[in-house]
Amino acid sequence: MIMIDSAFRTEQPSQKEERMARKPADRGPPRSIDSPKQNIQVITRAINVLRSLEGEPEGLSLGQIAQRVGLARSTVQRIVDALRAEQFLISASPTAGVRLGPALIRLAASASVEFDHITRPIMAELSQTVGETVDLSVLKGNSAVFTDQIQGRHRLRAVSAVGESFPLHCTANGKALLSVLPTDKLERLLLRTPLPKLTANTITKPADLLKEIETCRRTGIAIDDEEHTEGISALGTGFLDPMGRAIALSIPVPTTRFKRIRQDLGVHLLAARERIRAALGEPAG
Repeated sequence: MIMIDSAFRTEQPSQKEERMARKPADRGPPRSIDSPKQNIQVITRAINVLRSLEGEPEGLSLGQIAQRVGLARSTVQRIVDALRAEQFLISASPTAGVRLGPALIRLAASASVEFDHITRPIMAELSQTVGETVDLSVLKGNSAVFTDQIQGRHRLRAVSAVGESFPLHCTANGKALLSVLPTDKLERLLLRTPLPKLTANTITKPADLLKEIETCRRTGIAIDDEEHTEGISALGTGFLDPMGRAIALSIPVPTTRFKRIRQDLGVHLLAARERIRAALGEPAG
């Protein structure tokens, strides 16, 4: 009869304990502290905090930010601390408040180069098609600022310098910028200062201007009917870029020619806007 030593069938208690001591404990797969959904929510909240400070050069307090983004002040405090550590936000004053920081300027400068590469060829083609000057503007504080321009081919044409600022309430590019803003921000901009009358056609009552902005939102077209400068009329259209900046594309035209070509200008202007939005990866508006 063949005998099998029990050492081959079972381990001695001391050996088994030694092996178990050497074997790492099986704790299962590592647990994720935050789910993907939670991570996305944090990013969205941080973006909303940054956007609440757009157009606020003097900055906002934590309480003001919390009210605008609809979050608890303690939550805003944590987000602001994280953004301030990366210089996306900086202190607005020695005592309180924050404003947009230099890290965003560096990112915006990089994005601006790429943005110009997309918009300028489309602007040039639009100008060639309609024969008129085409301007690109961004919202800066209470003004529309020209960032690029393609001059028209006519001898009598409307031209302004790149970098020049224009009021929002009486220009086509300004109204177009206002039309893409949230209603609360739109109302703050209109109620912050009086609306100066520059020509006989300038709208100076906020309620009347709000009605015109609503029309612009429906049609996509803003109109300057000699409201900024006598003898110059314009059409404008607005959109948001991927960074959430308000952008306006506009065509200023001497009024003597504007009335005759206004309808065609609007068709080509909207088509150019959609081409830019498509190139930026934005859904059709």
